[in-house]
Amino acid sequence: MINGLVAVVSLLAAGFCFYKFQTTPEAGTMYLVGGIIFALLMVVFGAMFLTGRVNKSEEIHITE
Repeated sequence: MINGLVAVVSLLAAGFCFYKFQTTPEAGTMYLVGGIIFALLMVVFGAMFLTGRVNKSEEIHITE
């Protein structure tokens, strides 16, 4: 559950960083680097959230 929350927060932070990079020309590359880092964190924690939801102990048959 916490992985999904961290993924959503990283999504919002990455969006904010990319927005500030586009709208503030004097910001330099600080917002771009921050946006890339947060985007990577979003992908990693989102994948961890989605793979953690799989039930590995019980086999599900197609006829169920």
